[in-house]
Amino acid sequence: MRAMLQVIIAGLTLLAALLSPQAAAQSFPAKPITLICPWPPGGGADAQMRALAQAASKVFGQQVVIENRPGAIGTIGPASLVHARPDGYLLSQATNAVYRQPFITKTAYDPEKDFTYIIGVSGFSFGLAVRADSGWRSLDDLIAYAKANPGRITFGTFGIGSPPQIVMDRIAARHGVNWVHLPFKGTAEGVAALKGGHIQAIADGTGWGPFVDAGDFRLLATFGSKRLARWPDVPTLKNLGYDIDEVSPWGIIGPKGMDDAVVKALHDGFRKAMQEPVFLKMLENLMQEPLYMSTEDYRRYSLGQIPAQKAIVEKYGLAKGG
Repeated sequence: MRAMLQVIIAGLTLLAALLSPQAAAQSFPAKPITLICPWPPGGGADAQMRALAQAASKVFGQQVVIENRPGAIGTIGPASLVHARPDGYLLSQATNAVYRQPFITKTAYDPEKDFTYIIGVSGFSFGLAVRADSGWRSLDDLIAYAKANPGRITFGTFGIGSPPQIVMDRIAARHGVNWVHLPFKGTAEGVAALKGGHIQAIADGTGWGPFVDAGDFRLLATFGSKRLARWPDVPTLKNLGYDIDEVSPWGIIGPKGMDDAVVKALHDGFRKAMQEPVFLKMLENLMQEPLYMSTEDYRRYSLGQIPAQKAIVEKYGLAKGG
């Protein structure tokens, strides 16, 4: 009887060890991971994430599968995590829109309570481009035309309340111009609209880059703190006298309640994947840079963005009905 009891105790002890967070981390991942891209296929965000997924698949020894769930300026994908199992197998990209959107309209999530913040990865550089045959050779040219032709300039972005829209609204307010914003589901749609002559300008991420390089588009200005290395002659808005420095960091999040050991395994795996040549080359092609943040730093950044984005929404009257 005593021997049987000892066997039972030993078995329970082994089971407890196997179920410990450390054991869970050691065996994670045991199956493919789904990483939601909250943008349509074909744009810069999609390209970045597919390159990262390719690198991460190598690191984890399991496939990291990209699933596109676009809409609501990149917040439909993260919102789908709210009722997901917190086991680390369903993750999403998150941008600053995740923190801003709840103050614009009702959302299915609370960014302070409903997510686990895992790692900060990179960011999006933005710029304003027009067709090369438009005749506008500078931002001043475009502004002068907009002043003389109210409502005739239409510009595309990837959504209402997006950083590029806010930048364009700030420029318009400074000069008293009236141009029309047309939101698209993603950069690829906006680029196609500009190429087809359906809009006059695009204010968006660097998905317009290949068309600038090909001579189809002319880049009038970029929105970050320094000029982009690929187009050193293109001024930043700061170079042009605007107090504007707009970039959008992005990272990877999961459902709330994730085990710390699984979070660490994901952080460490994606951190290693960020250093793989396939990902670094993609960032270079898109004129982006790594913006690594540890789990704690990314969580701190994200929570700090909630009041910051609320202030932006209030300042520029972005709330629905506001």
